[in-house]
Amino acid sequence: MPERAEHPDAAGTPSQRPAVRTVTVLGAGSWGTTFAKILADAGRDVTMWARRPEVAAEITEQHTNSGYLPGVVLPDNLTATSDAAAALDGPDAVVLAVPSQSLRANLGRWRELLPSDTILVSLAKGVELGTLKRMSEVIGEIAGVAEDSVVVVAGPNLAKEIAAGQPAAGVFACGDHDRAVAVQEAAFTSYFRPYTNTDVVGSELAGACKNVVALSCGIAAGLGFGANTVATLITRGLAETARLGAKLGADPMTFAGLAGVGDMVATCASPLSRNRTFGERIGRGETIEQAQEAVGGQVAEGVMSCRSIRDLAARAGVDMPITDAMYRVCHEGNDPATVGAELLGREQKPERM
Repeated sequence: MPERAEHPDAAGTPSQRPAVRTVTVLGAGSWGTTFAKILADAGRDVTMWARRPEVAAEITEQHTNSGYLPGVVLPDNLTATSDAAAALDGPDAVVLAVPSQSLRANLGRWRELLPSDTILVSLAKGVELGTLKRMSEVIGEIAGVAEDSVVVVAGPNLAKEIAAGQPAAGVFACGDHDRAVAVQEAAFTSYFRPYTNTDVVGSELAGACKNVVALSCGIAAGLGFGANTVATLITRGLAETARLGAKLGADPMTFAGLAGVGDMVATCASPLSRNRTFGERIGRGETIEQAQEAVGGQVAEGVMSCRSIRDLAARAGVDMPITDAMYRVCHEGNDPATVGAELLGREQKPERM
């Protein structure tokens, strides 16, 4: 159980807040490794779990993870293991850094190893296929904890830039504000500035939907369109994301902040974004399979999320035309140029968010 540290509240009265000194990061991909580096640079003792023993050995012995972050030197207080039981031996916080569609299966294997009352942190951005649950809902169900106790990390999080020490910020969302602040304090460095909020719904929906919009921006670039088209997709993509969020109880202001417009701009505009890059290949005429092969066999999150978000929007009665267009391209084989023309040809209406 994390120790409690005294912090004065707004009235100057000391309050008890969990102190995060040791952290386990489950997953050794680019963002998981980068977040582990942030925590270690902030002075925490960090253990990573890697599925492959050779990756764990490289992180511990060479202080690198060349498969995901080539050229980045990792801190000495960051080690790794492929033994989940060893990794989960008593940390104050556990960071779940696996893809959204595999989170349920992985967490099911780790559930009995989780220390009681440890702070659970989610890096995954997506909506689960079938159940249409957000990641904090999946974690709450499988780990047997309250959904509002899970800290969700959101915001513009292009891993390679942050791992290189370029200035960035993020949002830690949790219904239990003390838990969000505890993780915020554990991840504050000279190059990464974390903020907190209590809008878990809005933060998670923004993180999931931006991947779908980034696919559309990539497709537009692949078709030869320029900044006006991309800006239009970002703006209208943010509008449909906010509509869904409002229907599901999110704070509308979340979509104007780092979790919303911040993450949307970074993911839709950067060549470092897997979703944008994947979409650009589709726009150039490649199949889903060809694009997947070109990015090392990994499917961009937006390809899966466009299906689950479309279904979630349909259940909520929310119109999301860009999401629906990406579903038709990725899962029904529709021609991207034809789908784009259909988007432009929709009924004229006033602009509304």
